[in-house]
Amino acid sequence: MTWLEGQIGDFADIKHGFAFKGEHFSDEGQRIVLTPGHCFEGGGFRPRGDKEKFYDGPVPDGYLLSRGDTLVVMTDLVSAAPVLGASFRIPEDDRYLHNQRLGLVSITRPGLIDERFLYHLFNTYVYRAQVRGSASGATVRHTSPGRIKACRVRYPDTLREQARIAEFADSYDDLIENNRRRIALLAEAARLLYREWFVHLRFPGHEHAAIADGLPQGWCIRALSSLCPSGDGIQTGPFGSQLHQSDYSDDGVPVIMPKDIAGSRLKTDGFARIPEDLAARLSRHRMEVGDTVYGRRGDIGRRAYIGVRQRGWLCGTGSLRIRPNSNEIVPRYLFDTLGSPATSGFIANQAKGSTMPNLSAGALQRVPVLCPPQRIQELYAAEAEPIAELIEVLSELCQQLAKARDLLLPRLMSGEIAV
Repeated sequence: MTWLEGQIGDFADIKHGFAFKGEHFSDEGQRIVLTPGHCFEGGGFRPRGDKEKFYDGPVPDGYLLSRGDTLVVMTDLVSAAPVLGASFRIPEDDRYLHNQRLGLVSITRPGLIDERFLYHLFNTYVYRAQVRGSASGATVRHTSPGRIKACRVRYPDTLREQARIAEFADSYDDLIENNRRRIALLAEAARLLYREWFVHLRFPGHEHAAIADGLPQGWCIRALSSLCPSGDGIQTGPFGSQLHQSDYSDDGVPVIMPKDIAGSRLKTDGFARIPEDLAARLSRHRMEVGDTVYGRRGDIGRRAYIGVRQRGWLCGTGSLRIRPNSNEIVPRYLFDTLGSPATSGFIANQAKGSTMPNLSAGALQRVPVLCPPQRIQELYAAEAEPIAELIEVLSELCQQLAKARDLLLPRLMSGEIAV
């Protein structure tokens, strides 16, 4: 097999997206406006869940996408540009709109490049480094069709070999995507369970419950501070004077920073760490099973539940830890209640700062929490906990598969490993 070298523009073109008008955006509908947030850092389509933006206005010809279309990210709001240049494929027909900040890829010389091979080529380090190196902007990073097309890449001289490599890489992506779909279905089941019991109030035994002041008898609303131990039940991570940059090490106790929280779960790797002896001195910041950790800066509302695997990890600077009193409230129920639309909206409104929202321990203390009887909470936790545990297992499996793929992909795409 011979490998050729050339520019992406030798066999592909990149088309700018359309600037859809915000006046037609809504929180529900049929067609979804795509953003760079729809792409994982390593490539691949990323559903946005309740963050999706829908569009009900007119759509120009050529901007309603089809299943299998490949897009590349041309704007990254993070200075390190972790997603700039990465690619993802459209999962279904007639639903997704090609928005600005994204480029639609088309093959101009189909006899020279396999479309699936090109998709994976867009997610290799060699190409992505060129995109970041030629990008403009300091805080918000931009690239363009011309800069992407100027990137130099290597590829096999036959479509057959390209297709074999793409098929091998696709096998990893398919496994990851299947697990992600399972995670999405499980998360939706958990959301519906909570809504059925605590929004629609169709909990076990609701047929016989008397209603007073809009709540079933025996239910009440309490401030979060009253549900946690006094003193350090709700507290921030250590100050910079307690934990310095020089204290971090390659091994030791993981430290949870806001960047480690994705949506309502912890990422599975990439944690900063500190030595065990330092963690022992900062013991009041170590996590226990049932704690909830929040990122208190930036994207307010990111939170994660601390399970057995994370026991003893450290709440980092920039994070907030909530430790419920299990005699007052069931930890799993509290975690899910904090993520309900009404409660999470209240929390977001407590954040201070226009440029960088900041959440304080004092603001969390004032959060109103719906408190059913302990028995109802325990019944709910018995249903919700297995779902959450399976989501965690599948998330970790996705991460392991992605790491294996990312190790193999550059070797496959460079010819170092033959398929």
